[in-house]
Amino acid sequence: MVLSGLLSRACWTSLNYLLLIGCLLPPGTQGQEFLMRVEPKDPVLPAGVSFSVNCSVDCPHPERISLETNLLKETVGRGLGWAAFHLSNVTGDTTVLCSGFCNGSQLAGSSRVTVYRFPERVELAPLPRWQSVGRHLNLSCLVSGGVPRSHLEVVLLHGEEELGRQTVANEEPVEVMVTVLASRDDHGANFSCRTELDLRSQGLGLFQNHSAPRKLRTFAMPMIPPRLAVPRFSEVETSWPVNCTLDGLFPVSEAQVQLALGDQMLNTTVMSHGDTLTATATAKAEQEGVQEIVCKVTLGDESRETRENVTVYNLQGPILTLSEPNATEGTTMTVTCKAGPRVQVTLDGIPAAAPGQPSQLQLNVTERDDRRTFFCYATLKVHGETLHSNRSVQLRVLYGPKIDRAQCPQRLTWKDKTMHILQCPVRGNPNPQLQCLQEGSKFKVPIGIPFLVRLNYSGTYYCQAVSSQGTDSLTVMMYVQDQNPIAVTITLGVLTILGLVIATAALLYVFRVQKRSDIYHLKKKSSWLPLTSKQPDEAVAEESS
Repeated sequence: MVLSGLLSRACWTSLNYLLLIGCLLPPGTQGQEFLMRVEPKDPVLPAGVSFSVNCSVDCPHPERISLETNLLKETVGRGLGWAAFHLSNVTGDTTVLCSGFCNGSQLAGSSRVTVYRFPERVELAPLPRWQSVGRHLNLSCLVSGGVPRSHLEVVLLHGEEELGRQTVANEEPVEVMVTVLASRDDHGANFSCRTELDLRSQGLGLFQNHSAPRKLRTFAMPMIPPRLAVPRFSEVETSWPVNCTLDGLFPVSEAQVQLALGDQMLNTTVMSHGDTLTATATAKAEQEGVQEIVCKVTLGDESRETRENVTVYNLQGPILTLSEPNATEGTTMTVTCKAGPRVQVTLDGIPAAAPGQPSQLQLNVTERDDRRTFFCYATLKVHGETLHSNRSVQLRVLYGPKIDRAQCPQRLTWKDKTMHILQCPVRGNPNPQLQCLQEGSKFKVPIGIPFLVRLNYSGTYYCQAVSSQGTDSLTVMMYVQDQNPIAVTITLGVLTILGLVIATAALLYVFRVQKRSDIYHLKKKSSWLPLTSKQPDEAVAEESS
């Protein structure tokens, strides 16, 4: 009511002003045309709002100003030349029409109301579980709601990269599609779509709605089957390797491999390098016949497989036995080789009488048979192929110790304080123990290792080899010489002569000294006469004096 009063006063003031202007206008202006104004003019409003419309005319004497609309309306004010209305719950585009009369003529004005609404649904259609590299992928964005459609666009995205843009048609709902070529780079990438309601030309903004992203998984599977490597033949209850390889896989880490022997799944080990996948397993067949090995590689929604046949046979041997694995020298023993019913066996070059029959050898065991190896060969023909298998066994002969007298010297002459090795080979099975003891002292001389020879090593040694099969003995004479006794004797003689020479030289030296003085005295009570160089008369005179 307050608003109505204010509007009434304002309008009356305007009307009085217009009447005053009309009275002051010169003659001839009363016949001019007047316009009906509608405010706001062509508004753009969000759906569901309410707004006010003002109809006005500058006619001096307007009559019956009204508003025509399909919306719920309410008159909120009226005055000379104007009327205000409140419209509620605008849900769609519409047109409001203001009308009235001026000087008997009808006046009208309209305003186009445009309603905008954001899309209720923006969704990227589900992507395939796997998309093959090099094939086209259709991306589809589903949009429901959103007006005005002339300002609404759909954008399809690869991450943040724009793949395509399209204006939304008036259909409801609408599907916007873009086709792309899938590549390895698209593996793990996010795809999405968004709507753009562009009302910037109406003085508003750009409104965007985004779908949830969807992740794409791409794969590459070669057209060729995997390579399967297995043996053509295998023996019953014998393990053999299975190897399966396939190149050109992407992503190789996502590939699944199955190896199977008939209906039996094998325990598989999978390795990858680059875009190559290798699967290995160990297989073992329990029955004769043709068995099928299958290698199946699955990636994405495609698979490749290879099948190979393995012929499983049963040699049942060969079985090689000795009647006495450890035979005693001088006894008789038997060697037997046998195999399956269709198998031909050969023992040390001697074939059996017929396939399925055993082959045997009998021998009187001697020392020379120790560590002798017997060989048994078995052959079986399967599907035109001759299959081979063999076994070997070694015979041990028990015999007593034997000292090799050709290599064990029975007389030794060594020098004192020199290094020597006493070589005395001995054989026997089991291995005998050998020791050489000096007669009397029981000193044990080392055998087969270096030792320092001393003078007291001279003597007779009793060497004995002992095992559980008996003993063998040998006597060894060892003579140790002193270090060069002749040279010692010569040295002592030389030293003695040298001493005599030195003593004689000393005496001669003393004699020469005394001779130079020409004085010679005869010691008292001596019966020896001194040697002199004087004349006889001079000697007599000296004595008398």
